[in-house]
Amino acid sequence: MARPTRQFSALSDTPYPIDLDSIRGAFPPGIEAPLLLVDFADWLNGRPWGSVGCFSLQGQFSDQAPIFDGSPLRDRFSLFMRLPDGSAVGGWYGAGLDRDNPPIVGLGSEGDYELLAPSLDALLEKLTSQQFDKAWSDLKPHDEVECQTVELAQWLAGRPVGEPMTCDDGAPDMPDFRGFMEKWSRDREDYWANHRLMAELGWRLAAHLPKGKKPWDKTHFEVAIVGKQYEARVLSRGPHPFEEAASIESLLRDLREEMRKAQPELGLWYAMKFGLYADGRVMPNFEYDVHPTIDGEPAKLSEAQADLARAPRPERWVPKWLV
Repeated sequence: MARPTRQFSALSDTPYPIDLDSIRGAFPPGIEAPLLLVDFADWLNGRPWGSVGCFSLQGQFSDQAPIFDGSPLRDRFSLFMRLPDGSAVGGWYGAGLDRDNPPIVGLGSEGDYELLAPSLDALLEKLTSQQFDKAWSDLKPHDEVECQTVELAQWLAGRPVGEPMTCDDGAPDMPDFRGFMEKWSRDREDYWANHRLMAELGWRLAAHLPKGKKPWDKTHFEVAIVGKQYEARVLSRGPHPFEEAASIESLLRDLREEMRKAQPELGLWYAMKFGLYADGRVMPNFEYDVHPTIDGEPAKLSEAQADLARAPRPERWVPKWLV
């Protein structure tokens, strides 16, 4: 009797999204994407999405990853994989770690920070054996797509033999990634809660304090500064101008300059979003790559390029729209 043919969904016709340019750009300046990762992207190209895991191979900076105030950590990560829920996976260049072969970590969208594998080799081996817990189940094959982990294992076995690696995430010499990330979040929240310019910003915007009494209630604002151009809006049933916008411009420009001096390789941010809490705290988020809109039009390229000339960045950190 013939075996019944298993039916797979339309996902089988959807290939993995792969963007090698963004992956190469996501590595810290001076570090190139490893050949194994580039070859894996080539092996994965055209295969059904979900056949060895549910992800895309696309690079991103720590700014866009689920990290509070992640911009200063750009040179600590090489994030090359995105999961459907917004989580990110990539290399971590912590203190004392091998910059040529860093451990691979997961930055979960719900605050799950985990050291997934001691190396890229080990991560790919774990993909073949599907050794991921529930929090990282997207790294397992999708049950509606024909599994190709055996093919991945065969491909890995056919590659040149390198140094032996271990997949034991509990090895005593592996760093405490979760502890590092939790400490980073606490320290940055304390930093901004006590920052003199943020304190003054909260004071000047006191009329906009949220009416709710819950700790997470906040009023949202967005700011764009590009060269001489400036716009600030409050987000209440859509973005709107507000009376204090002009009076806080100099404050925000001072903040922008202070941050440039503190970490010059990042350059100048072009957009900022922040939340104003009921106790007056201001918690910001900065955008270094977005091309903002000012007065309903994209900010002038000449003004953005003038900012770049005044505060240059590493070539791979310059967004395409700005070149």
